[in-house]
Amino acid sequence: MREEISAGGVVIFGNTILLLKKYNGDWVLPKGKVERNENFDSAAIREVFEESGVKGNILKYLGKIHYTFRNNREENEIINKTVHWYLMISRNMHCTPQKREGFIDARFVHINRAAKLAKYDDERSIIRKAIRQI
Repeated sequence: MREEISAGGVVIFGNTILLLKKYNGDWVLPKGKVERNENFDSAAIREVFEESGVKGNILKYLGKIHYTFRNNREENEIINKTVHWYLMISRNMHCTPQKREGFIDARFVHINRAAKLAKYDDERSIIRKAIRQI
């Protein structure tokens, strides 16, 4: 089993939260792998920008989640993943999905709809936690 560490952001602008739509139609939060010699908060800011074009500023650490998944590209290798989440704020709503990162849409969604749209339970949970912190 391989260990993988990622970081991401729940990015707010006013009463909206940034979500990204993957090619398969799933709506997700921006996140990605922490690079060697990179801290979690820097990785979260970088990944948000790389995946959406949004420059987020960290307000606070929201916590981490753990899950395991099977990597079908690597002969069904099992990956134990930890994701560190940050509450971030953006100065505007301009966002651009990065197709090379696998996204076809990026948009700020009203906070009342964001958790319902998010594909994964753990991301819905972190969105709800972020909303309580706002």
